[in-house]
Amino acid sequence: QAQLVESGGGLVQPGGSLRLSCAASGSFASINVMGWYRQAPGKQRELVATITSGGTTNYADSVKGRFTVSRDNAKNTVYLQMNSLKSEDAAVYYCYVRGRMVLILTERDYWGQGTQVTVSS
Repeated sequence: QAQLVESGGGLVQPGGSLRLSCAASGSFASINVMGWYRQAPGKQRELVATITSGGTTNYADSVKGRFTVSRDNAKNTVYLQMNSLKSEDAAVYYCYVRGRMVLILTERDYWGQGTQVTVSS
């Protein structure tokens, strides 16, 4: 069974920084994509950033130049460094993994429980 454990959320002032981490555990045969989505109150969940096992990244336009996604394949861990945070970045951030578990033939999507990021002075 897959488990994604997030950490690093919290309260930060506008212009500040936070670093989110997400460790994936379980019997993964392979992990293709790792990343982050977010959902603000009253809005749909949206892509923030993803990174493939080969290091290819994809960012939402709203975070380009401010956020950096990275991963440690040996630890099955993905990070999100968030700089120059704005009030509109406030949301629940969800860790995302697309991978294949042992004895399962196809890739599936897995989600963390979410971590709150609040940007306020």
